[in-house]
Amino acid sequence: MRYLSASTLIWVLALLLPVVALISLTLGTIEIPVVELLRTIASAPVGVIDGTQTSIILFDIRLPRVLLSLLVGAVLASTGAVMQGLFRNPLADPSLVGVSGGASVGASLVIVFAGGLSIGPLSGLSLVVSGAFVGGFIATLVVYRVATSSLGTSVTTMLLAGIAIGALAGAVNSLLSYVSDNQMLRQISVWQMGNLSGANWLKVGIMGAVSVCLLTLLPSQIKALNALLLGESEARYLGIDVQRIKSKLIFLTALGVGVSVALAGLIGFVGLVIPHIIRLLIGPDHRRLLPASALAGASLLMIADSIARVVVLPAELPTGILTALIGAPFFVALLVRQRRDI
Repeated sequence: MRYLSASTLIWVLALLLPVVALISLTLGTIEIPVVELLRTIASAPVGVIDGTQTSIILFDIRLPRVLLSLLVGAVLASTGAVMQGLFRNPLADPSLVGVSGGASVGASLVIVFAGGLSIGPLSGLSLVVSGAFVGGFIATLVVYRVATSSLGTSVTTMLLAGIAIGALAGAVNSLLSYVSDNQMLRQISVWQMGNLSGANWLKVGIMGAVSVCLLTLLPSQIKALNALLLGESEARYLGIDVQRIKSKLIFLTALGVGVSVALAGLIGFVGLVIPHIIRLLIGPDHRRLLPASALAGASLLMIADSIARVVVLPAELPTGILTALIGAPFFVALLVRQRRDI
């Protein structure tokens, strides 16, 4: 595939992002015209929301949801690009190596065993986030330990271990669903389908803090990621502490994916398809790949969530289902086209 100018693509994606966000704010069960939307935003003082229907819908429902989808999409696409670069495999996204499954189990365990605790909303949310993070980190650590030997990391073993962890996570989730009551069962189902309908400013704040952390720390690892593209031996020859870099990147990936799963559920294919497409367009250099993937992932998830809100009105389609329905056939078509070009 012909490469595009990396700077051109990043500028296009950066300009597209606010446009997608603006359109997403207008869509839903009650459509808000763009003129009315801009008037409401301009007339609302900072921290003050009037009691009109448009203001309540915009500031209490739509804006937190759009911001959460933007942040989650950026984090999933960025961590997907990191995983693919770390293991030098275009199929190594967080879901395929067990991180998402482990995070889902962690969140489900908290829902089932801590669901009856009388705690405040902030504490309860923190417990779910912590459970998802710990589950995702443990799953990643297990896959990494199984796939790593004195000779390095085996990509084949890593993928097989990820499949095993994913199967185990599915079995544990099924067991938890079997023993849970109706309310807990619905919560677990929402996690597994991926849903942004529960977005609020608290979730946006947590996801924003994690996103700033990741998008600040990941660029500092670009040199190491580019060196790892040559192979672990070559990276060591260039002075890269491979094991330390791997551990740091795995920790950051587990943090981002764990919190994303805790706040938005399982959102599939964003971390797989977006970095793969961006790499085909502008090449594997992580100096351009990471920001372009983040911008494209943010736009894609906002578009998917907007479609999910209106495609089956007056109901809503879970966003994770829509990303899988769109992403899986598109990725298969992309692989078929690549095979023909070889």
